[in-house]
Amino acid sequence: MLYYLLYRLHTQISALNVARYITFRTAAASLSALFISLVFGPWMIRKLREFQIGQVIRQDGPASHKPKAGTPTMGGLLILTAAIVPTLLWADLTNVDIWIAIGSTLAFGAIGFTDDFLKIVRQSHHGLRPRYKMGLQILAALAVGVVLLVLANSSLYSTRLIFPFFKRLIPDLGWGYVAFAVLVLVAVSNTVNLTDGLDGLAISTFAIAAAAYTALAYVTGHKFFAEYLLLVRFPPAAELTIFCGSLVGASLGFLWYNSYPADIFMGDVGSLALGAALGTVAILIKQELLLIVVGGIYVLEGLSVIVQVASFKMTGTRVLKMAPLHHHFELSGWSEPKVITRFVIVAIIFALFSLTTLKLR
Repeated sequence: MLYYLLYRLHTQISALNVARYITFRTAAASLSALFISLVFGPWMIRKLREFQIGQVIRQDGPASHKPKAGTPTMGGLLILTAAIVPTLLWADLTNVDIWIAIGSTLAFGAIGFTDDFLKIVRQSHHGLRPRYKMGLQILAALAVGVVLLVLANSSLYSTRLIFPFFKRLIPDLGWGYVAFAVLVLVAVSNTVNLTDGLDGLAISTFAIAAAAYTALAYVTGHKFFAEYLLLVRFPPAAELTIFCGSLVGASLGFLWYNSYPADIFMGDVGSLALGAALGTVAILIKQELLLIVVGGIYVLEGLSVIVQVASFKMTGTRVLKMAPLHHHFELSGWSEPKVITRFVIVAIIFALFSLTTLKLR
């Protein structure tokens, strides 16, 4: 909205010509998101306390987490507001990619909201039944996949995959891309959700991954950079830089209140939505497989749960002291701040490595 207003006035005020640049609008969106998060954070925390919307701690979790019971949750509503409002203000709203990203994020956020609401009503860490929760996620992801397939048939999208390190390995999945999109979105949303177990862990690692995809979205839509890096260039994808910038700003603002010891938790409404946002951007800019590297922390967290469950069912023994992985390190004697800090360091390493793969092809 501000984009249209400012750009229309650039003929009268030449300085407003900067509104047409992606870099300026991304910076503006990031700062706007950060401002919204910081300003409305205390109000959100106060309102959640008034309505007694507090975190319910799982009984089989680490004993050190018991004091966190009652901490305001569903803070993901603040993150979503802080990310989407600046996107609407600074992005080109005629761009279909922006609406796909927003729609996917809100759809998964609605699923997370329902799950959180049921947990609070029941005063239990059990919300939606797993099969219903998974089914709704698959339906939301399926809708995104179908929309992408329609765009591909109109030559506005490509169902090809780009493999890191390989120049000419670009298979076209065709109709199979719908199933692939479902896999990506469901996997990322759930692994971000699994990572959300320590104060500030999920949001800090997400901010790093979102920052990496901010850069990736920009180079994908840039003619010179896309050609130089041998990327599949989609000029409309450049607008997603603004969406990613908003996610980074919103994440940093939320981290101010979610850092250890947390004043507020994001809840499933935040973790599922953020995972979907990251996965959707990765799909739209054709860097789906690179998400394995960018979100390496999420991959490790997800694999830790799979290995733990598989080991217990097949052998009756547990590989880890507790899953997901961050709880294993907690029970191994690491303090919560130390686990968070070290995971953030690893997340930064993964993000930096992912950017280097662009030229190693």
